[in-house]
Amino acid sequence: MTDHFQEHSGQTTSGRRVALRFPAREHAARLRATRDQMARQGIDALLVFAQESHYYLTGYDTAGYVFFQVGIITADDRPTILLTRRPDQRQAETTSLYDDIRIWYNAEDADPALDLRDILSELGLSGERIGVEFATYGLTAANGRMVEAALAEFGTLVDASGIVRGQRLVKSPDELAMVRRAGVLADAATQAAIDAARPGTTDGALSGAALTAMMDGGGEVPSGGPLVNSGERALFGRGIGAPRTIANSDQVLVELAASFCRYHVCIEASVAIGPPDPRQEDMMKVAREALDGVKEAARPGASLGALDDIHRRVLDGAGFGSERYSACGYALGCTFRPTWMDVPPMIYSGNPLIMEPGMVFFVHIMIPDTRTGLMVGIGQTFAISQSGAPEVFSALPIELFRR
Repeated sequence: MTDHFQEHSGQTTSGRRVALRFPAREHAARLRATRDQMARQGIDALLVFAQESHYYLTGYDTAGYVFFQVGIITADDRPTILLTRRPDQRQAETTSLYDDIRIWYNAEDADPALDLRDILSELGLSGERIGVEFATYGLTAANGRMVEAALAEFGTLVDASGIVRGQRLVKSPDELAMVRRAGVLADAATQAAIDAARPGTTDGALSGAALTAMMDGGGEVPSGGPLVNSGERALFGRGIGAPRTIANSDQVLVELAASFCRYHVCIEASVAIGPPDPRQEDMMKVAREALDGVKEAARPGASLGALDDIHRRVLDGAGFGSERYSACGYALGCTFRPTWMDVPPMIYSGNPLIMEPGMVFFVHIMIPDTRTGLMVGIGQTFAISQSGAPEVFSALPIELFRR
């Protein structure tokens, strides 16, 4: 598949033309919803630090969030402002709906938080309630301290990390279209990794095959992974450096996300190299029972925590209570490095979040049995439907693949 995204044209309030991945009307609706939520919470201005929020609200797509970068959105309809570095200026001008782009420059005495304070003062926001997206990789602890120091006596700072994140949980029809295309890419990437699995090949080569399939299919480099672990490392919950050579009788765990226009779909699969251990086949049956049960319960109106209750009940009942994880998945959406996980929320027992149509989750059932050294992991991404079964974004079978 080489079907690329349809580029949309937009225009800022100042008349600057920009290229977008979503229709301008969708960004406008998101901005209105953000301002409505700000008004309900009594927030006069929102400081946007999460790259996901920049992208969601304005279309701005960049890696510049690793430096000090902030969007300023007022509760009224005044033009939006972006404060960023010079290398991101042109990208912001041509791919974002930020109306006013300001630049701060690197220097020994540079303090962009003071530049931010000047902008807020210019907007007459002294003494007002200012929301800050604190819970994001786009605001390091050091930069957060700079913001707090610069605004300590300027106004009242409140944590507003959930305003845009809460909106992003429920995907629009246009967003779900992106997710479906990411699902096709994820299937192709997973199949490529499975096909490449053979004795004498490194697990790193499987990652390369998966990434090539994504790129050839019209996707982009995902915001994490792929995770391909073999042998005893298949029991690891994270990827690890130094590729390992796959043996004649071996096991491989593949967990990856494919990305289309920053929207991710995850898949997890298990591969047996050579004849599988019968115990591993039994583990797969348990994992399938748990995953099927979770999908059956994934309905609008149910609590998210109920999904993990099923995961725990099935695995504990099969004797894997000491080996399972304490959560079985998380939300997915548009994300940027360092992770494809769009959290919170995580899927853990007791999570009171009520599932709604359009929410997208990745559920994976992992059984890293440290007693035997065997591993089985399976996982799928799905969206909560209006009624009935969730929409699963994969056509691959759930089985112990054999090579």
